[in-house]
Amino acid sequence: MSDATSNDEMQELYRELILDHARTPRNFRRLENATHSATGINPLCGDKLHLYLVIDSNEQVAEVGFEGSGCAISMASASLMTETVSELSVADADACFSAVTRRLTDGSNVEAVPSNLDFSKLKALDGVRKHPSRVKCATLAWHALHAALSHLQATATTE
Repeated sequence: MSDATSNDEMQELYRELILDHARTPRNFRRLENATHSATGINPLCGDKLHLYLVIDSNEQVAEVGFEGSGCAISMASASLMTETVSELSVADADACFSAVTRRLTDGSNVEAVPSNLDFSKLKALDGVRKHPSRVKCATLAWHALHAALSHLQATATTE
């Protein structure tokens, strides 16, 4: 198999992963017992979401959920984010925010984050770097995560 064929197959797998998470988002629910929450809005395309976190006494993300509406990239990214940060420490979850937003905005390597974090599925979002307007869709949930973890009162935006 040539490198081009292998790359094309990987891109197709990533495309399928994005569509699966967009059609059937994981953790799409309101958490009535949330200890942390944030609203995120992407004013350019109208993506909106509300993120809910339950942070336990060990400073770990015990539960995560979100509600909202938006494009496939926005919903898939939020779904992937909830799977990624579930059961992480607050510090590791915030490190994910930094790593993912850096990777999507400037192509920084996510391998610089702690080795216990699994970013394999998040590589599906890499294609948005080719479309700068879509980067904001992909990073919205991550900005909301950072706002929730930091107890920021303002609405998180991609601007």
